[in-house]
Amino acid sequence: MDFFVRFNETFDSRGSTVTSQDFSAEEEALREDLRYYFMSPCEKYRMRRKVPWKLGVQILKIIMVTTQLVLFGLNNQLVISYKEENSMTFKNLFLKGYTGTDEDDYSRAVYSQQDVYDCVFFAIDQYALLKNLSVGPVSYAQDDSEVSPLVICKQHYRRGSVHSSYESNDIDPETETVCLTLDIKTIEDKEWKMANASFFNLDFYRLVNLRISFRLNGINLQTIRSHELPDCYEFFITITFDNQGHSGKMKVYFDSEAISIACKNCKNIGTVQKNKRYLLVFDVFVIVTCLTSAVLCTRSIVLAIKLLQRFARFLHVNYKHKVCEADKQEFLNIWYVMVIVSDAMAIVGSILKMEIQAKSLTSYDVCSIFLGTSTLLVWVGVIRYLGYFQKYNVLILTMRAAFPKVLRFCCCAGMIYLGYTFCGWIVLGPYHEKFEGLSRVAECLFSLVNGDDMFATFAQFQEKSTLVWLFSRVYLYSFISLFIYMVLSLFIALITDSYETIKNYQENGFPMTDLQRFLKRYRDFPSSESCKEQEAKCSFVCCCNRINSFCMNQETAMRHCTFTFLLS
Repeated sequence: MDFFVRFNETFDSRGSTVTSQDFSAEEEALREDLRYYFMSPCEKYRMRRKVPWKLGVQILKIIMVTTQLVLFGLNNQLVISYKEENSMTFKNLFLKGYTGTDEDDYSRAVYSQQDVYDCVFFAIDQYALLKNLSVGPVSYAQDDSEVSPLVICKQHYRRGSVHSSYESNDIDPETETVCLTLDIKTIEDKEWKMANASFFNLDFYRLVNLRISFRLNGINLQTIRSHELPDCYEFFITITFDNQGHSGKMKVYFDSEAISIACKNCKNIGTVQKNKRYLLVFDVFVIVTCLTSAVLCTRSIVLAIKLLQRFARFLHVNYKHKVCEADKQEFLNIWYVMVIVSDAMAIVGSILKMEIQAKSLTSYDVCSIFLGTSTLLVWVGVIRYLGYFQKYNVLILTMRAAFPKVLRFCCCAGMIYLGYTFCGWIVLGPYHEKFEGLSRVAECLFSLVNGDDMFATFAQFQEKSTLVWLFSRVYLYSFISLFIYMVLSLFIALITDSYETIKNYQENGFPMTDLQRFLKRYRDFPSSESCKEQEAKCSFVCCCNRINSFCMNQETAMRHCTFTFLLS
């Protein structure tokens, strides 16, 4: 029996809808379940007095996860500051002539042979006098109850000779490394320099680099003030004299890597143990809350899949019609997926945090990434609830509608951006510090797009090469003109166009699909339009809110809960 003939007899005087008595019980049950599924938490409570557990869990999770992040962040700040301050301390202790600030990416530079010898012997002597120098709790690292030695390695060309006239030079490009190990007792002997004079007789024209490395132990007592056990660290210190350029300027690099180790014979303090138990209980409660949230969101996704299957089966059996992609996307709630991801990351981060507090792990950075990302996703999820308010929802829908267009636009603009990045690096790199590396070029160009430091970038190009200077002017003027006046203008136009589209939809109504027609009991359900025609009218970003906007009556539109489903 033809669908339109069946329903034409039951239309009211306006010819828009039919009464519920003409629908089968199965159809009405499906319609009511769909309406109830797409209701907001407040409407579900108003309709069936069902407590919005999922909303309550999300609010509790926001509070718990944020509190956990703050507690961990305060502790992590102590760790980071301890490592940075120790690195600065070691530079001042072991680098002769260190001014307190690094020169570019290296600590300092030396220019004479005597300066190199002075810096090397100064670092070794300071290592021997460490206990009488440092004001912090630093000691020598030990291996099997023996103090770890200091190691000096020099890398140089295997053989070579350079004549003053430079008419005959013989350099073997193959390099070899020779190392010297000095323990603390040897260094304390005043004759150690004479005994190793041959090693320190450096041929600078063959020398590639000289590296001094040793290990120290330190303990971070700041955590005791936070009623936590102290952290112990082993510092791997390396001082490198880099002579690869053979330009007369030898760069001195200082590297200090801190690795957390188990504190030996560290007694547990009563208040520390008590505070530790409280924190562990709190972390367990966060894990339980996140598990509950993930289970509830997974349940909602499963329910959505079942409803979609029921709706697809109903269309296929009764009308021989397939569900369009636009309708399928109505059941795909990205918010639930994001909540589940944030819950999983929060659980992993909480477990890592518990292990760090128990001093079993030291992965502060990994734990920070998990906790930070989970908190970010939790707070972004709040946007979903702001969508129930009319004024906020316009902004949210604009962002969602513009995102696909902006993403495609950025891909195209990114190709031009990469072209300028590579070109600037290879041409301008030798003449400007902001173009020395690919990452620095990308950062410089991004700053120029945002109008930052423009004049300084132009002014720092010196006229060492007239050709390069002229090229730099053409390069910078074209890039700034193209990206600021054209690319950014098009970028803003895409967002403005999406905003106007959303405003027009809210005033005149969103495009309707079979799902909205089914809920509204429209006569032309299923739509006579093909799926492709419907999808052309209904973009993905509008689908998630079309049902709500079309199932509203005038009274509900005046309320704060804009996108809700009300039974007639």
